[in-house]
Amino acid sequence: MHIQFAELPVFDQDRAKAFYTRHFACKVTADEKMGDSGWRWIELKFPDAVTNLHFVRRADDTPGAEPVLVLVDDDVEATIAALKAGGVEIITEPQEAPWQPGRTVAEFRDSEGNRMVIGSQ
Repeated sequence: MHIQFAELPVFDQDRAKAFYTRHFACKVTADEKMGDSGWRWIELKFPDAVTNLHFVRRADDTPGAEPVLVLVDDDVEATIAALKAGGVEIITEPQEAPWQPGRTVAEFRDSEGNRMVIGSQ
């Protein structure tokens, strides 16, 4: 058993899709019209991941205060440096996680204002 997708609140689906395909090399696995609302069913797949990312409608583009998702990466420092070079807002630089010695974590804000954590294995 595994989780099919994690829901990520977004205000602008195209902007979010561009952010995740550009910065994380996500592949679009679904992008289908959903009725007449103008909203689409979009799922993205991270390289080597089982769980996809699915966009759900967010009421506005006010930045979130709490982390939404935790991404796991082999090289947190390099990923944060690449995000920073790409103009992404970095909230906290890579540092040891106070709750798990030996694990590196950092936080960034995605195109939709979601606060995201990236951590080492």
